[in-house]
Amino acid sequence: MLSSIDHRVNYSETDQMGFVYHANYLVWLDMARTEHLRTTGVSYKQLEDQGIYLAVTEARIRYRQPAKYDDRIRVRCWVRDLASRRVIFGYAVERAETGELLATAETALIALNGRHVLTRIPEHICDLLQPSPDPVRL
Repeated sequence: MLSSIDHRVNYSETDQMGFVYHANYLVWLDMARTEHLRTTGVSYKQLEDQGIYLAVTEARIRYRQPAKYDDRIRVRCWVRDLASRRVIFGYAVERAETGELLATAETALIALNGRHVLTRIPEHICDLLQPSPDPVRL
C-alpha cells in the first residue's frame, strides 16, 4: 500500500539560497509516515494508547533536486520491510505538478513499550503494515 500527502513549501522552510533547508525533509517524512499509518487503519495515538511507541533509529535521505519556496510537493510513503520489532518506511518526495523526483528516503523505527524497552509490534498491527515493492529506486 502506498499513501501520499501534499504540502506547499512555506517561506520559513527555505534557506538563504531559496531552497528548502535539508532538515525540513525529516518533518515531511514524519508527516507522511503519520498519515500512512492512519490510512492503513491505525494512528500513532492508537498505538500509544496500546502502550506501543515507534522510535526512529535510522533516517537516510538522498537529495536529488531542490524544493523551493511555494512549490507544491507530494511525499509518497510505504512500508519497505517489517519484522517483529522493527518497521522500515520508504519515501519519495516529488514536485506535485510534474512528478519530478526531489528526494528519496527511508526511516527505520523500533517498537518500544511504555517503559521504553524493546518489544514486539502486535500481530494485528503487523497485519496492517504489509511491505510494498519500492515504486522508485532509493
